[in-house]
Parts: sequence; C-alpha cells; structure tokens
Amino acid sequence: MKNNKPNLKLAYALETVEDNLELYANWASDYENDFASKMDYILPNQVAQIFSDMGGKGPVLDVGAGTGLGGLALAKLGIGPIDAMDLSDAMLNIASKKKVYRYLFSSDITQPLTTGNSYKGIISSGTFTHGHVGPNAIDNILKVAIEGAFFAVSVNKKHWIEKGFSEKFDAIKDNIDELTLHDVDIYGKNSKGEHSNDKGIVATFLKI
Repeated sequence: MKNNKPNLKLAYALETVEDNLELYANWASDYENDFASKMDYILPNQVAQIFSDMGGKGPVLDVGAGTGLGGLALAKLGIGPIDAMDLSDAMLNIASKKKVYRYLFSSDITQPLTTGNSYKGIISSGTFTHGHVGPNAIDNILKVAIEGAFFAVSVNKKHWIEKGFSEKFDAIKDNIDELTLHDVDIYGKNSKGEHSNDKGIVATFLKI
C-alpha cells in the first residue's frame, strides 16, 4: 500500500489490521473532502435516521466511527450521549474535533472489547465492508450492550452475501429480537465512479 494515495479501491482491498491502520492514518486528514464529499457518502445519515426511527436512544456506541460522520448525524437528531470507537487513532482525532462525542477510544472489533461502559444503542456505518471485519465481530459488539439495546449496523450488500452474515444472524437468533433488514444506498445521487451504485444492508435488532 505504500506510495499509493488512499482511495476507496484500496479501502475495499484491506485484509489486515496493519493495512487498515496504515491506510487510514494516511487518509484521515483528507477523508471527508477526498471521499465523503466527492462520493456523496450518505450511509452515515441513513444509519442514524434508521436508528432514530426504530426508537434508538443513548448512550450510544458508534462502532468504527471514523471521522465522526455517524455521530454527527445522531447528534443532529438529538440522540446522545455518544461514544466513538475506531481502530484508527488518526481518524478518531478528526472525529474529536466535531465535539459530538463523550468519549473516544481505539479498539479492534475483531477482538473482545473492553469499553468501561454498557450501551443502550449501537450504530455502525461503513465498518462491515470489504476489509478485515467479518460477521463474527457482531458477537463482540453485542457484549457491550445492555439487554434491550437498539442496534443499527450497516453491511455492504456484496460483503453480506460473500461473508455469510445471514448465517451469523441465524446463529445468534436467541440473543436478538426484531431483526429487520433495510436496503439502502451507500452513496447519493451526486456520486460518480465505479462504486456509485453500491448498496448496503442496515440490520436493525434488539439485544435480548
């Protein structure tokens, strides 16, 4: 990945934690102008609105918060407090400047999480995509939520099919309730490029 300008193609090709850290350390300062604005990245707003519509409430953990677009969308809907978790400290540094998060901390969701808090809500936007994060990470975020917590978790639709998310949700069916799958656009009408028509699935459910 060295000497390559960070872009969506490289992000989709991530395979390891180390690759992820390197790419987002290099991309953090330009991520919103270079990617989110140019690609009309509407997924964080979609996830936040769906979370609000299902009755979601704080405290909320924004999993894979990145530069804080999901947290900002939640805050605009009057939902909080919100904590941010991401693998990349560089991305969290940008997120902190939005002044919408109570706490920010780095962690790898493919490993057991220690947060110091239990949450009534979990959102995740853009984390379950073509990188190293597969469906087994759902187990780790379930453990930091209280009984009755609301979840709104986006998954790239192609990743959903290829990585076996349906099987994962079937395996945890005794731990969740009211599972609903929402088909959403990842990018808005002003998006251009080979991924402009990419679709996502937002899985909403309650922890029981």
